[in-house]
Amino acid sequence: MSGSRVQLSPLRKAARVNKSSRSASRISRRTVLRGAGVAMALPWMESLPAFADTKTPAPFPKRFGVLFMGTGINEDHWTAEGQGAAMKLGKTLAQLEPLKQKINVIDGLFVKALTGQGIHPAQTGSLLSGAKISKGAIIHSGISVDQQIANALGDATPQSSMVLSCEQPMTGYHESNFSLAYSSHISWQSPDSPVPVEVYPSLAWDTLFENRGSQLNISILDRVKDRAQALTKKISSTDKQKLDEYLTSVREVETRVDRQRKGKSAAEDAAKALNRPALTMDRPANGLPEDQREHAKLMCDIIAIAFQTDKTRVASLVLARDLSAMYYPFLNVKDGHHAASHDNLSAGYERIASFHLSQLTYLATKLDSMKEGDGTVLDNSCLMFLSNMWAGRKHDNRRLPVVLAGGLGGTLETGRTLNYLNESDDKRKMCSLYLGIMDRMGVKMNQFGDADTRLERL
Repeated sequence: MSGSRVQLSPLRKAARVNKSSRSASRISRRTVLRGAGVAMALPWMESLPAFADTKTPAPFPKRFGVLFMGTGINEDHWTAEGQGAAMKLGKTLAQLEPLKQKINVIDGLFVKALTGQGIHPAQTGSLLSGAKISKGAIIHSGISVDQQIANALGDATPQSSMVLSCEQPMTGYHESNFSLAYSSHISWQSPDSPVPVEVYPSLAWDTLFENRGSQLNISILDRVKDRAQALTKKISSTDKQKLDEYLTSVREVETRVDRQRKGKSAAEDAAKALNRPALTMDRPANGLPEDQREHAKLMCDIIAIAFQTDKTRVASLVLARDLSAMYYPFLNVKDGHHAASHDNLSAGYERIASFHLSQLTYLATKLDSMKEGDGTVLDNSCLMFLSNMWAGRKHDNRRLPVVLAGGLGGTLETGRTLNYLNESDDKRKMCSLYLGIMDRMGVKMNQFGDADTRLERL
């Protein structure tokens, strides 16, 4: 289920019939740079309202993103207490210090349907939906919170959501008789179908900017150069600098993506000689970046540009799936991710958890550098980092590590630590958190998963 551009449910396929015309209408009311086969919505600039196709300013869009790391964290170093500037963060979370007034560290929530069912896939299969999952050959979960939001808001953007991963999904079954699809996917478009993940940065980028055919060999910025030059003559000097910074950042990411595209093509040629698909081979023979640091950073950069230019408002990224097979020589850890999680109190596993949380830090910091009015893109977003368990050595998922970054346009208070561990089970449901997030995104539901009430104190 990897390497796909966009997979749509039957409902979305029906809705897509008229989406092109509706999207064109919406895009025409935004200030965009247009070129051969590409339209790049510009980030917010003070001068743009005067040149936009509509004189009525629209509210800044709200975005939702999920970053997932499988098999838990080192709980000795995953600590937080206090509020605002006085918040004290443990070793792993300390990297969020510069952002601590824009985050919420949440402890004690859980997904009841995923407890007592077995380990790994049985602890992951409905992490974002709270549904009861099925054993055996027929997989069954629930529509995940990101896809619920995408279903409601996706028509507002060219792409309803991005579903990315830094690791190939698994096939087959776990010893618990649950499908390994549950361990490989967190985003589900229907109860019977996870959204195929895109693991190749070049394909994610090409889908985002509608690159195809001969256009793959032409820079996006070269295709919009004339429009950019014309716009530069009309905007303020301050906005000229912002536009130049934006175009430079796009070029930098595009250059890195192009290197990955060449590596992917070489891998496909080598795989053909072996008469097998490249995606069935191990990294880097499958064309994925050999260095996980570059892979994760590039995926985060693609999400950041997608959010900034309003290409999509919903994204998920599996940094390391449950039962992850990734190795981290750059962290001086000998064991692979899954094996290392069985000794999750070790210094090595703390470095693994810290590395993956650093992707949230990186993405949140990048979004916070993108100005929107008096705030930033991060201020109008909610990024959620979570894992499917608390302690890998015990496979304990009775509490989950959760960090939120961003304030959803001022609707979500930030700079807090929220602990629900001593609350009753009914008051510490992940799905109650999801209902609260969806409310703030403008997606109203009476019930989601196992919850019909919003999370208190959120």
